[in-house]
Amino acid sequence: MISGFISVTLGSVLGVLSRYFVSGFVARRVGETFPYGTLLINVSGALLIGVLGGLAPEKNSLFADPDAWLFAVTGFLGAYTTVSSFSLQTLSLARDGEGGRAALYVVLSVALSLAAATLGFALVDALK
Repeated sequence: MISGFISVTLGSVLGVLSRYFVSGFVARRVGETFPYGTLLINVSGALLIGVLGGLAPEKNSLFADPDAWLFAVTGFLGAYTTVSSFSLQTLSLARDGEGGRAALYVVLSVALSLAAATLGFALVDALK
């Protein structure tokens, strides 16, 4: 139990710091008129969870270990990706009269994240 708590805590700290730096980097490069940073975070998180999900069933995989899974998926990716930011940014666009951009953001987020997770599994399968 304690090792799981430590794994989630350490993963969460690294995940939230990564999200902070990635979203800030993207905002400085392309601006904040569209939530590109959150979109990149959610899609890259989906890719990572696809890779980790593809690796987990392997007997010799690091991510078959419960603590590694708690660190990487529950902790890191749980803090790195965020549906709360996605929800707030979508609602903000819609409330600001940008209904089309809000809808585009939802479609892009869902479609690209599903595609990225699928790609993650495919990468693992291709490397087997």
